[in-house]
Amino acid sequence: MDQIEQFKKDNQKCLPGVLLTLVLAIVAKGLEFILPVDYIGASVIALFLGMIFNYFKPIESSQMESGVMFASKRILKFAIILLGASLNITTILEAGKFSLIVMVFTLIVAFGGGYLLGKLLGLDWRLSSLISSGTGICGGSAIAAVSPIIEAEDHQISYAISSTFIFDILMIILFPLFGRWLSLSDVAYGLWTGTAVNDTSSVVAAGYAFSEAAGDFATMVKLTRTLSIIPVAIIFSLIQVHLTKKKAATTEGHSTDVMGSLKNVFPWFILGFLAMALLNSVGFIPGVVSVIFKDASKFLMIMALGAIGLKTDLNEMKQSGIAPMVHGFLISLLVVIVSLIVQSFLGIV
Repeated sequence: MDQIEQFKKDNQKCLPGVLLTLVLAIVAKGLEFILPVDYIGASVIALFLGMIFNYFKPIESSQMESGVMFASKRILKFAIILLGASLNITTILEAGKFSLIVMVFTLIVAFGGGYLLGKLLGLDWRLSSLISSGTGICGGSAIAAVSPIIEAEDHQISYAISSTFIFDILMIILFPLFGRWLSLSDVAYGLWTGTAVNDTSSVVAAGYAFSEAAGDFATMVKLTRTLSIIPVAIIFSLIQVHLTKKKAATTEGHSTDVMGSLKNVFPWFILGFLAMALLNSVGFIPGVVSVIFKDASKFLMIMALGAIGLKTDLNEMKQSGIAPMVHGFLISLLVVIVSLIVQSFLGIV
């Protein structure tokens, strides 16, 4: 009975903060619907709303704090698990070998180049990795998926999402212009957009701004690119486990329970994410249910990003300086150029 009472108290304690993130998500969805542009997603809006709210009325040490913490951690992880139900591994086969080759090179550039640039600019490896994830995979969704694995701080998540969002806007405007200037075919432009533009909504906007055929192919390539979340999440999980093990081994007296530490740090929710993706790939999850899970995942992620915004201190973002923005710009530029170069070698451009 004591455990039940404690559970009720914990839920009641979390309720105000969770309700606040729910309100932010609903407002963000409403603004997304009425805004005259297609590339500003509700997740980005919720993040900014949360940051503005926290600036004028900090939630730290308030009755909102525990609920906001719950939404930014637990709800985010549950949203990522549900996201797996929208991924179908067989999509790789539909996108064709050319897109896979291009994607391999862009991912190598995003993470390899991102790591080196991060070192050069003196960035924390977590912030650098988040920016590379957003640029190389799928914007905010990839950042949200990787952040709990590497234990990124809230201001790092906000900075990474903000930088990818800014460059997405530039790409939506510039890609159709450069695509026509380069006289790209619908397939070449779709492949370029699907492998170089960050967020899915931005890929759709930039793709269909060129032509309907280019938009269709760009969307298919982007969905395939999203699947790279799976190996990237696994790799970062191994890195985080290694770092935790290394830290435990250097603890004074070496008395730390290493296996216990690894169990605590291992991102178990990723196993749920992988299980959902596998079930969907073998056809176990009906199409209607997959769509419902995907929509639920998107909304819960909007709530979680609103919570991250509520926990973000703008002063901490200012202290990061301009270096992360330079990092994001250079990585985005490299991915854009490499995508075209690889296509040129393959004879697509």
